[in-house]
Amino acid sequence: MAALIDPLLSATGTLFTWPTPLWVVVGLILGMIAGALPGVGSSLGMAIVLPLTLPLAPVNAIVLLVSMYSGAMYGGSIAAILVNVPGTGAAAATTFDGYPMSKQGKAVEALAISASSSAIGGFLTVLTLIAISPILIEVVLMFGTPEYFLMAVLGLAMIGVVAHGSITKAIVSGAFGMLLTTIGIAPNSPVLRYTFGSLSLYNGIDFIAALIGMFAIAEMIKLSAQSGGIAEAGVELGGSALQGIRTVLNHPITIVKSSFIGMFIGAVPGSGATVSNFISYGEAMRSSNDPEKFGDGEPAGVIAAEASNNGTVGGSLIPTVSFGIPGSGSTAVLLGGLLMHGLRPGPQLFSEQLGTTYTFMLALLFGNIFILLVGLFLVTRLGILTKIDTHYIIPTIVVLSMIGGYTLRTNWVDIVTVVGLGLFGYLMVKHNYSVIAFVLGVVLGPIAEENLIRSLQLSGGSYSIFVTKPLSLLIVIAIVGILFGPFLKRQLERALS
Repeated sequence: MAALIDPLLSATGTLFTWPTPLWVVVGLILGMIAGALPGVGSSLGMAIVLPLTLPLAPVNAIVLLVSMYSGAMYGGSIAAILVNVPGTGAAAATTFDGYPMSKQGKAVEALAISASSSAIGGFLTVLTLIAISPILIEVVLMFGTPEYFLMAVLGLAMIGVVAHGSITKAIVSGAFGMLLTTIGIAPNSPVLRYTFGSLSLYNGIDFIAALIGMFAIAEMIKLSAQSGGIAEAGVELGGSALQGIRTVLNHPITIVKSSFIGMFIGAVPGSGATVSNFISYGEAMRSSNDPEKFGDGEPAGVIAAEASNNGTVGGSLIPTVSFGIPGSGSTAVLLGGLLMHGLRPGPQLFSEQLGTTYTFMLALLFGNIFILLVGLFLVTRLGILTKIDTHYIIPTIVVLSMIGGYTLRTNWVDIVTVVGLGLFGYLMVKHNYSVIAFVLGVVLGPIAEENLIRSLQLSGGSYSIFVTKPLSLLIVIAIVGILFGPFLKRQLERALS
């Protein structure tokens, strides 16, 4: 126990020694801004700041980057709730209920729910990580390529859970999303698919550009038909910040469950906040007594999405710091920061340099308190944006979306993707096709394909690789349960009635 307490006390002293607290706050603010800007997000924001950290002490530099990562996870929800533009992929599921709450005049409550859920989710998972970090490393080591594939399939299986209306339309939407991700160079082979001889298509369709188009542009087309603000006419910006906190506290099971789903998925390299966001949302919907409310402004949907994405931040530090395996673009930049400042990922950061590792984790704890304060006292004032006339909102969001889309890779294909999928998304909504299913296909399709091919290469083409390990078998059982559970439940209810 002393081996853990001494480094923890040392880390606490380091964190509250000036100027380290300043870099925590600066990182959080920069992260919130980057997260709230469509197409920027944590990865690009951290990449821009990374070279500027050279003059800083190693601990302060990494604390700044970690805080930016955490701040961006929350910041993405601001635009997602207010104008239906997920600033990051990790905030995509937040739009499903956060934006409808804004349209009902509950933007302040939705933002307060987001801040409270993010802060509590992040706080819970970091505390847990500090306690069980040695055990968690062993769990992460159990995951191989087959398990990554099965986790992606688990997320895709959620299409049947989160879809409203026709299951057939949801499956078609998800399949089309997956089809789009096949454009470009095939994973693990030099085969070109649907590039039509254009170099610009070699790297395929960027999923962030797809998200911006499906959410931002599609919603702006829809808004262009109405006058006034986003909030429906005659509806006041009700639902105080205090009401938002009460709502979160009234859903303890949802917030705890979603936080730990985020932590667990974050600890698996290759998954990340986007995956945990959808799986947590789908699980909250599956376990709800009234799943039909989801997608129409159900607070539990915002709680699940936001608790999971900030929970993912702490979990993602484990593979990055322990093995030097980044699970996302943000942790790849963080890994670059560690190496640039002479901190080599590996056993040393959990032995001789454990105090340094604990400083990063405590910075996240401190940062979550700051997120809560900023979210409740400052960001909730932004609810007034939903009352601004759409004649001002629409051109502003369209321009920001185009800039955000172009800055992703400075590739004209991303601009075409934003515009094209914006029009397509509008038609999907108009004809009751599931946008959620489409997004799941776009996000999880590449992860599933890459790891399927790699798994079959490892097994010599045998599919038994997906059921030979206990962990793989457990995930397969979970997939089967999600796919056939509702049907079996109905059959059982009929037999008992």
